[in-house]
Amino acid sequence: MAGAEGYVEADNAEAIMTRIEHKTRKIESLLKQYKPVEALKTALEGTHAITRDERCKSAHWIVVHRALMAIKDVDGMLSQLDPEYYDILMKYLYKGLATGDRPTCDQCLRIHEKLTERAGFGCILRHLTDTVNTV
Repeated sequence: MAGAEGYVEADNAEAIMTRIEHKTRKIESLLKQYKPVEALKTALEGTHAITRDERCKSAHWIVVHRALMAIKDVDGMLSQLDPEYYDILMKYLYKGLATGDRPTCDQCLRIHEKLTERAGFGCILRHLTDTVNTV
């Protein structure tokens, strides 16, 4: 995909943070409407913007985490989620597992099991070998 030239400069970090704030409001609205799958799709959209800014990465993780934790029916979620989201979802699942937070890890493991059944081991391997597109 993109190399080092694809990274967003610090000048644009504020623009990214503004988009994340907008996305957060949209996700909260979807969750209030009991639409957790749409909230997760919204959270995962636009994650291709590569940035080295840890504030942006952290803010985006919070948005994705909020949507992940609202998922109750994992099978239903995966049946509604387009396969294009599988790899990025796997990246966030591993990020969630790295937190060590028990409820987050439990939810990430539930989703990981079902996602691996649906997407196969390639999804895991692509996450482990992708050093450019980190979340």
